[in-house]
Amino acid sequence: MKPRSLAIIALFVAAIIYGVTFTIAKEVMNIHIKPFGFIFLRVGGAMLVFWILGLFITGENPIEKSDYKRIVLAAFFGVGLNMLAFFKGLSYTTPISASVIMVTTPILVLIFSSIIIREKIPNFRIIGVIIGLVGAILLIMYGHASEDDASNRTLGNILVFINAASYAMYLVLVKKLIVKYHPIIFVKWLYLAGFLFVFPFGISEFLEVSWQEMPIDIYVKAGFVVLFTTCITYLFNLFAL
Repeated sequence: MKPRSLAIIALFVAAIIYGVTFTIAKEVMNIHIKPFGFIFLRVGGAMLVFWILGLFITGENPIEKSDYKRIVLAAFFGVGLNMLAFFKGLSYTTPISASVIMVTTPILVLIFSSIIIREKIPNFRIIGVIIGLVGAILLIMYGHASEDDASNRTLGNILVFINAASYAMYLVLVKKLIVKYHPIIFVKWLYLAGFLFVFPFGISEFLEVSWQEMPIDIYVKAGFVVLFTTCITYLFNLFAL
Protein backbone atom coordinates (compact mmCIF):
# COMPACT_ATOMS: atom_id res chain seq x y z
CA MET A 1 0.00 0.00 0.00
CA LYS A 2 1.28 3.46 -0.92
CA PRO A 3 2.42 5.81 1.90
CA ARG A 4 -0.24 8.34 0.90
CA SER A 5 -2.98 5.71 1.26
CA LEU A 6 -1.64 4.69 4.67
CA ALA A 7 -1.57 8.34 5.74
CA ILE A 8 -5.21 8.80 4.69
CA ILE A 9 -6.22 5.66 6.61
CA ALA A 10 -4.34 6.89 9.69
CA LEU A 11 -6.12 10.25 9.54
CA PHE A 12 -9.48 8.54 9.03
CA VAL A 13 -8.99 6.31 12.08
CA ALA A 14 -7.82 9.31 14.13
CA ALA A 15 -10.93 11.24 13.06
CA ILE A 16 -13.20 8.39 14.18
CA ILE A 17 -11.47 8.24 17.56
CA TYR A 18 -11.79 12.01 17.97
CA GLY A 19 -15.46 11.81 17.04
CA VAL A 20 -16.18 9.23 19.74
CA THR A 21 -14.17 11.25 22.26
CA PHE A 22 -16.50 14.26 22.19
CA THR A 23 -19.27 12.21 23.81
CA ILE A 24 -17.06 10.05 26.04
CA ALA A 25 -15.15 12.99 27.53
CA LYS A 26 -18.37 14.91 28.15
CA GLU A 27 -19.79 11.94 30.10
CA VAL A 28 -16.67 11.67 32.27
CA MET A 29 -16.55 15.40 33.03
CA ASN A 30 -20.24 15.78 33.81
CA ILE A 31 -19.88 14.25 37.26
CA HIS A 32 -16.64 12.45 38.00
CA ILE A 33 -13.58 14.46 36.88
CA LYS A 34 -13.40 18.21 36.33
CA PRO A 35 -11.97 19.37 32.96
CA PHE A 36 -8.48 20.39 34.06
CA GLY A 37 -8.18 17.34 36.31
CA PHE A 38 -9.05 15.17 33.32
CA ILE A 39 -6.35 16.91 31.27
CA PHE A 40 -3.84 16.24 34.05
CA LEU A 41 -4.77 12.54 33.87
CA ARG A 42 -4.74 12.50 30.07
CA VAL A 43 -1.38 14.20 29.58
CA GLY A 44 0.29 12.54 32.56
CA GLY A 45 -0.92 9.09 31.50
CA ALA A 46 0.15 9.58 27.90
CA MET A 47 3.54 10.89 29.02
CA LEU A 48 4.15 7.71 31.03
CA VAL A 49 3.09 5.52 28.09
CA PHE A 50 5.40 7.31 25.66
CA TRP A 51 8.39 7.26 28.02
CA ILE A 52 7.91 3.54 28.65
CA LEU A 53 7.74 2.91 24.90
CA GLY A 54 10.84 5.06 24.50
CA LEU A 55 12.82 2.54 26.55
CA PHE A 56 12.47 0.07 23.67
CA ILE A 57 13.62 2.51 20.97
CA THR A 58 17.37 2.28 20.39
CA GLY A 59 19.78 3.53 17.78
CA GLU A 60 17.77 6.65 16.93
CA ASN A 61 19.04 10.21 16.72
CA PRO A 62 18.74 12.08 20.03
CA ILE A 63 16.97 15.43 20.08
CA GLU A 64 19.32 18.24 19.04
CA LYS A 65 19.67 21.06 21.54
CA SER A 66 18.57 23.60 18.96
CA ASP A 67 15.23 21.77 18.57
CA TYR A 68 14.21 21.76 22.23
CA LYS A 69 12.84 25.31 22.05
CA ARG A 70 10.67 24.35 19.09
CA ILE A 71 9.47 21.24 20.92
CA VAL A 72 8.53 23.33 23.98
CA LEU A 73 6.62 25.74 21.72
CA ALA A 74 4.90 22.81 20.01
CA ALA A 75 4.03 21.35 23.42
CA PHE A 76 2.41 24.62 24.46
CA PHE A 77 0.14 24.68 21.40
CA GLY A 78 -0.28 20.93 20.83
CA VAL A 79 -0.66 19.73 24.41
CA GLY A 80 -1.07 22.59 26.90
CA LEU A 81 -3.32 25.26 25.39
CA ASN A 82 -4.95 22.81 22.98
CA MET A 83 -6.16 20.30 25.56
CA LEU A 84 -6.98 22.75 28.35
CA ALA A 85 -9.13 24.83 26.01
CA PHE A 86 -10.81 21.78 24.48
CA PHE A 87 -11.91 20.02 27.67
CA LYS A 88 -12.95 23.26 29.37
CA GLY A 89 -14.88 24.27 26.27
CA LEU A 90 -16.49 20.84 25.94
CA SER A 91 -17.71 21.10 29.53
CA TYR A 92 -19.63 24.26 28.53
CA THR A 93 -20.94 23.39 25.06
CA THR A 94 -22.37 20.30 23.32
CA PRO A 95 -20.37 17.48 21.69
CA ILE A 96 -22.06 18.22 18.36
CA SER A 97 -21.12 21.92 18.38
CA ALA A 98 -17.56 21.08 19.44
CA SER A 99 -17.13 18.47 16.70
CA VAL A 100 -18.37 20.87 14.01
CA ILE A 101 -16.05 23.65 15.17
CA MET A 102 -13.10 21.25 15.08
CA VAL A 103 -13.63 20.88 11.33
CA THR A 104 -11.96 24.29 11.05
CA THR A 105 -8.57 22.78 11.99
CA PRO A 106 -7.50 21.99 8.37
CA ILE A 107 -8.56 25.51 7.36
CA LEU A 108 -6.45 27.03 10.12
CA VAL A 109 -3.51 24.80 9.15
CA LEU A 110 -3.62 26.34 5.67
CA ILE A 111 -3.68 29.86 7.12
CA PHE A 112 -0.83 29.27 9.58
CA SER A 113 1.23 27.46 6.93
CA SER A 114 0.98 30.46 4.63
CA ILE A 115 2.02 32.82 7.43
CA ILE A 116 4.75 30.80 9.17
CA ILE A 117 6.34 28.63 6.48
CA ARG A 118 5.22 30.72 3.50
CA GLU A 119 3.21 28.01 1.76
CA LYS A 120 1.11 29.51 -1.02
CA ILE A 121 -2.65 28.99 -0.80
CA PRO A 122 -4.35 28.52 -4.20
CA ASN A 123 -7.15 30.99 -4.96
CA PHE A 124 -9.89 28.36 -4.88
CA ARG A 125 -8.77 27.31 -1.40
CA ILE A 126 -8.85 30.90 -0.17
CA ILE A 127 -12.56 30.99 -0.99
CA GLY A 128 -13.06 27.75 0.95
CA VAL A 129 -11.10 29.15 3.90
CA ILE A 130 -13.29 32.26 4.04
CA ILE A 131 -16.51 30.24 3.85
CA GLY A 132 -15.30 27.83 6.53
CA LEU A 133 -14.29 30.58 8.93
CA VAL A 134 -17.57 32.44 8.44
CA GLY A 135 -19.45 29.22 9.20
CA ALA A 136 -17.39 28.65 12.34
CA ILE A 137 -18.04 32.20 13.57
CA LEU A 138 -21.79 31.83 12.99
CA LEU A 139 -21.82 28.53 14.89
CA ILE A 140 -19.81 29.97 17.77
CA MET A 141 -22.12 32.94 18.17
CA TYR A 142 -25.51 31.51 17.24
CA GLY A 143 -25.26 27.70 17.32
CA HIS A 144 -28.31 26.23 19.08
CA ALA A 145 -27.89 24.00 22.15
CA SER A 146 -30.27 23.08 24.92
CA GLU A 147 -29.51 24.24 28.44
CA ASP A 148 -29.24 20.63 29.55
CA ASP A 149 -26.30 20.06 27.20
CA ALA A 150 -24.56 23.43 27.39
CA SER A 151 -24.17 25.63 30.45
CA ASN A 152 -22.39 28.42 28.53
CA ARG A 153 -22.61 27.68 24.83
CA THR A 154 -20.82 30.76 23.46
CA LEU A 155 -17.85 30.56 25.83
CA GLY A 156 -17.58 26.82 25.24
CA ASN A 157 -17.59 27.28 21.46
CA ILE A 158 -14.93 30.00 21.69
CA LEU A 159 -12.70 27.74 23.78
CA VAL A 160 -13.14 24.85 21.35
CA PHE A 161 -12.20 27.18 18.48
CA ILE A 162 -9.08 28.24 20.42
CA ASN A 163 -8.31 24.53 20.76
CA ALA A 164 -8.69 24.04 17.00
CA ALA A 165 -6.43 27.01 16.26
CA SER A 166 -3.86 25.86 18.80
CA TYR A 167 -3.75 22.34 17.37
CA ALA A 168 -3.43 23.73 13.84
CA MET A 169 -0.46 25.82 14.97
CA TYR A 170 1.08 22.70 16.51
CA LEU A 171 0.74 20.75 13.24
CA VAL A 172 2.57 23.51 11.38
CA LEU A 173 5.34 23.80 13.98
CA VAL A 174 6.13 20.06 14.05
CA LYS A 175 6.11 19.54 10.28
CA LYS A 176 9.89 19.89 9.96
CA LEU A 177 10.70 18.19 13.27
CA ILE A 178 8.95 14.88 12.71
CA VAL A 179 11.11 14.00 9.70
CA LYS A 180 14.24 14.22 11.87
CA TYR A 181 13.30 11.96 14.77
CA HIS A 182 11.57 8.70 15.59
CA PRO A 183 7.92 9.48 16.45
CA ILE A 184 8.18 7.97 19.95
CA ILE A 185 11.39 9.87 20.72
CA PHE A 186 9.81 13.12 19.58
CA VAL A 187 6.46 12.68 21.27
CA LYS A 188 7.86 11.61 24.65
CA TRP A 189 9.68 14.94 24.94
CA LEU A 190 6.64 16.75 23.60
CA TYR A 191 4.46 15.31 26.35
CA LEU A 192 7.02 15.88 29.07
CA ALA A 193 7.02 19.58 28.20
CA GLY A 194 3.24 19.53 27.82
CA PHE A 195 2.79 17.98 31.24
CA LEU A 196 4.75 20.85 32.79
CA PHE A 197 2.31 23.28 31.15
CA VAL A 198 -0.86 21.54 32.39
CA PHE A 199 0.44 20.62 35.86
CA PRO A 200 -0.39 23.92 37.63
CA PHE A 201 -3.88 23.99 36.10
CA GLY A 202 -4.85 20.37 36.68
CA ILE A 203 -3.21 19.12 39.87
CA SER A 204 -5.83 20.51 42.29
CA GLU A 205 -8.80 19.15 40.32
CA PHE A 206 -7.03 15.81 39.89
CA LEU A 207 -6.55 15.48 43.65
CA GLU A 208 -10.28 16.15 44.18
CA VAL A 209 -11.33 13.01 42.26
CA SER A 210 -13.11 10.36 44.36
CA TRP A 211 -11.60 7.29 42.71
CA GLN A 212 -13.39 4.82 45.03
CA GLU A 213 -16.81 6.16 43.99
CA MET A 214 -16.09 6.13 40.26
CA PRO A 215 -17.97 3.45 38.25
CA ILE A 216 -15.99 0.94 36.18
CA ASP A 217 -17.30 2.34 32.89
CA ILE A 218 -15.86 5.77 33.74
CA TYR A 219 -12.45 4.18 34.33
CA VAL A 220 -12.75 2.53 30.91
CA LYS A 221 -13.76 5.78 29.22
CA ALA A 222 -10.93 7.71 30.88
CA GLY A 223 -8.52 4.98 29.77
CA PHE A 224 -9.85 5.26 26.22
CA VAL A 225 -9.10 8.99 26.20
CA VAL A 226 -5.55 8.42 27.45
CA LEU A 227 -4.61 5.48 25.21
CA PHE A 228 -6.61 6.07 22.05
CA THR A 229 -7.56 9.75 21.88
CA THR A 230 -4.11 10.83 23.04
CA CYS A 231 -1.44 8.21 22.32
CA ILE A 232 -2.83 6.57 19.18
CA THR A 233 -4.21 9.68 17.47
CA TYR A 234 -1.09 11.77 18.09
CA LEU A 235 1.10 9.04 16.59
CA PHE A 236 -1.29 8.59 13.65
CA ASN A 237 -1.31 12.33 12.95
CA LEU A 238 2.49 12.48 13.07
CA PHE A 239 2.67 9.51 10.69
CA ALA A 240 0.24 11.19 8.30
CA LEU A 241 2.31 14.38 8.27
